[in-house]
Amino acid sequence: MENFQDEKQRDLSKNKSDGTNKFLTTDQGLKINDDNNTLKAGERGPSLLEDFILREKITHFDHERIPERIVHARGSGAHGFFEVTNPIPELTKAGFLQTKGLKTPVFARISTVAGSRGSTDLARDVRGFSVKFYTQEGNYDLVGNNMPVFFIQDASKFPDLVHAVKPEPHNEMPQAASAHDTFWDFISLMPESMHMIMWIMSDRAIPRSLRMMEGFGVHTFRLINEADESVFVKFHWKPKLGTHAVAWDEAQKISGKNSDFHRQDLWDAIETGNFPEWELGVQIIPTADEHKYEFDLLDPTKLVPEELVPVTIVGRMVLNKNPDNFFAETEQIAFHPGHLVPGIDFSNDPLLQGRLFSYTDTQLSRLGSPNFHEIPINRSIAPTHNNQRDGHMRQEINTGRVSYHPNSLGGGCPYQAKISEGGFSSFSERIDSHKIRGRSESFNDHFGQAKLFFNSQTDIEKSHIVKALQFELGKVETTAIRVRMLGLLAQVDNKLAEKVAVGLGSTVPASPEKPMNHGVSPENEMGNQESTTVKQSIATSDALTMLKNPTNSKRIASRKVAILCSAGVSEDSVNSMKNALLKEDAKGFIIAPHLGSLKTDKDGAIPVDFSLLTSASVLFDSVYIPHGQDIKVLAENDDVQEFLNDAYKHCKVIAADGEGQKVIKAAAFASKISKNDKGIIMSDIQSSDDFTKEFITAMGKHRFWEREENLYK
Repeated sequence: MENFQDEKQRDLSKNKSDGTNKFLTTDQGLKINDDNNTLKAGERGPSLLEDFILREKITHFDHERIPERIVHARGSGAHGFFEVTNPIPELTKAGFLQTKGLKTPVFARISTVAGSRGSTDLARDVRGFSVKFYTQEGNYDLVGNNMPVFFIQDASKFPDLVHAVKPEPHNEMPQAASAHDTFWDFISLMPESMHMIMWIMSDRAIPRSLRMMEGFGVHTFRLINEADESVFVKFHWKPKLGTHAVAWDEAQKISGKNSDFHRQDLWDAIETGNFPEWELGVQIIPTADEHKYEFDLLDPTKLVPEELVPVTIVGRMVLNKNPDNFFAETEQIAFHPGHLVPGIDFSNDPLLQGRLFSYTDTQLSRLGSPNFHEIPINRSIAPTHNNQRDGHMRQEINTGRVSYHPNSLGGGCPYQAKISEGGFSSFSERIDSHKIRGRSESFNDHFGQAKLFFNSQTDIEKSHIVKALQFELGKVETTAIRVRMLGLLAQVDNKLAEKVAVGLGSTVPASPEKPMNHGVSPENEMGNQESTTVKQSIATSDALTMLKNPTNSKRIASRKVAILCSAGVSEDSVNSMKNALLKEDAKGFIIAPHLGSLKTDKDGAIPVDFSLLTSASVLFDSVYIPHGQDIKVLAENDDVQEFLNDAYKHCKVIAADGEGQKVIKAAAFASKISKNDKGIIMSDIQSSDDFTKEFITAMGKHRFWEREENLYK
């Protein structure tokens, strides 16, 4: 037996490999000369199907998890419609964009990226934002994110990025978090990620609601009109409720109190008739302007500033129906950037080109069959006719003896559609280039737009980015990684790097390491050319800051207000506020020391929605303390004090009516309240109209982030 165990141990050891001092190879043992660039037709040309190294790498990656999505596993979805408000037939022949008022059914799925299905909604993460349009010409999928750029420039690096950000393989930790060594090791060696790092470390990564964040197509696409004329296009989703975020401390506490916070928020909003709405906008760039700007339109780590190319609104999306079955719809829906309709086409963005292969391959693994298009949520409303047959879980019952083309036995059917009959045709782009693994020098600016983003933020938002980086890098155990990151941050903004360094107990290196250059053949892995920083044609952009963004709506529809009560509460004080909130499509919830009901000052009874044990400040947008109750019970209750302290710390609106002011004055933060803090509202005049209006107006500002200046003095 001992000999058998020894032999078994030796067999297992043969399967162990850490790659130390070894060449990088394919699964067939072929040494790889360039693992950083897709094989393309010229530096800025399309990726080539013959790139067997890319296909092997991504095929293996796509099949690494069964059946859960490798990325975007945790998602929420809803049905709705897209309505054209500003037709653009001069730009595209896409049928669903031709007629004002035309409505197209849609299904939207919004998700985190890094976590598993069981992870929290409030992880610091980019959010996937994908919409399936069920058009009369077939399904069109706009598969994007809530940030307009991405970490990498070439699809070849996507498996590496996800491997780095996922839980570390030796211990499967941490879940749904980027604050660990492997992620920042990868990022510290990839300066092309620095623009995205600014976004992911900003408050965009911790949205208040899925309904309160923007969406982007990320890549540059093409629009083609009936005359076969093409323009480049960037897609934007602008939320009707504005863009809002939570505080990082709040996000962590929400994860403990309700890890389904975003899911429930979206579900409840639709169930109560507060239908989420976004406007779809386009940035149009004439083909003659392809090389006009200081950035490359094909580079997915770059955006087109709205000051240079304004966003034109073409329609609106309303989500008005929750799924009947989460698995059948939200989980089984299959998106693909290659699901197009006539009038929309690709650009040669090398990350987009790789996605065109990856998504089909992923659905084959996850849904188990090439017939995933026949699952009800994925079915096109346009009739489908082709010569594909059989396969696992086939639903379509094809009749007749012909399953090939061309044929005469079937009368040549199904037959090919002419372009004039709606047949899809790719844009005729001239390509005359050498096959090459490399990138255009126009992709080499890794810091210009990172600077633009950071410089565009308000001081409050910059402070949040500093704290986010201090938190994330503070979790990194390897000193060399932290130092490399400080070197990269210094190339974005030296003061940013210095502030982050203080939190790490470190200093900014005088000479940052030379970053890896992916534009040359890696005879030397760190490359022979340094990244460049190109001066931007605009210094700042208000569209990049959440606090100054034009989409920052002052509406409070669907906002939740915690009304802290005890026995003897004033019915008038409670009802006047609840009624005022209802008029604004917001809602007040009675929070008390116990469930059941509370006796009021008029001997009536008010039902309690949540006890202090089953609720928390982080689950509500603001707090209201009404008049006329046993104030001592609230003022001396530790749970009430924690509730208020969190609300104050997270810069929320807190209001008190009449006797309710005594609860605020008993709070630990009372001495810190600034006279200029418009988010603390107190009134001696019980239930006055002016008081409720002031409270609602303050709620429309979302948060009073300026409070942090006093809080952390």
